[in-house]
Amino acid sequence: MRIGELARVVGVTTRAIRHYHHLGLLPEPERLGNGYREYALRHAVELARIRRLTELGLGLAEVRDVLAEDAGRDLVEVLAELDDDLARQEAALRERRLRLRALLDDAERQGGLPAGSPLSPELAAFFAGLGDVDLDSPMAAKDREVLALVDATAPPEARARLMAVLVPALTAPGALDAVREVYALLDALADAGRDDPRVAEAARALLGCLPEDLPTPEGIEQHALLDAFLADFSPAQAEAVRLAMRMAEEER
Repeated sequence: MRIGELARVVGVTTRAIRHYHHLGLLPEPERLGNGYREYALRHAVELARIRRLTELGLGLAEVRDVLAEDAGRDLVEVLAELDDDLARQEAALRERRLRLRALLDDAERQGGLPAGSPLSPELAAFFAGLGDVDLDSPMAAKDREVLALVDATAPPEARARLMAVLVPALTAPGALDAVREVYALLDALADAGRDDPRVAEAARALLGCLPEDLPTPEGIEQHALLDAFLADFSPAQAEAVRLAMRMAEEER
C-alpha cells in the first residue's frame, strides 16, 4: 500500500501518518527503488492502534508509553485495560457528581451552602460526632481544614480507609479528652521556638492520639501536603508534629 491507501484504510490523514513517523510512533517502511514507501498490513495494524488510543483521549506522549509497554501484546487486551481505566474514572466522576448534587440540594433548602461545605457525608458525620471539641482552638481548626482537604482531593478508597481508622480511634473511651489535651499543648506552643522544652511533651501526647494503622505516605517528612500543612504552624508546633510522626514510624 502507498501512504494514501493506508490513510484511507485506517481513516486518518497522510499528514498524521507523517507526523507519527516523525515522532517515532509508527515505523517508517523502507523506500522502494522508485522512491515511494510501501506499507504492509502490520503498518495498518499499528496505525489503527494509534488511532484508537488517541480517540480514547490519550495524548501522543501517552500513546508512545502504551506502545512501548505493550509491545507484542494483543490490541484487544490493551483496549480492555483502557476500558477498565475509563470505567474507574466514570465511577469516580459519578461519585463526585452525587456529592455536588447533595451540596446543591442543601443550598436550595437552606438558601446557601452550610458551614464546612463541601464535605462528604462520612466526614460531615465524623465532625458531628466530635461535637464541640475545642472549636475555639486554632489547632483544632487546622485539623479540620486538613481533613476537609483530604476529603475533597483523595480518591474514594483512600477516604474510606482514613475514616475507617479515625472513627474507632476518636470514639474510644477517653479519646476526646486526649484530643483536647493535645490541642491545648499545641496551642500553647503558638509563639515558641522548635527548641522549646514543651515540644517533647506535646509530641508524646500527640503520639498517644495517633491511630496505630494510620496510613502515611512514603517519606512523610518531605511530603508536600505535610509541608504545606505545617507551614502555618509555629516552629515549635511543627517540630512537635514531626517528632510525633518520627516516633510513630520507629514504633512500627
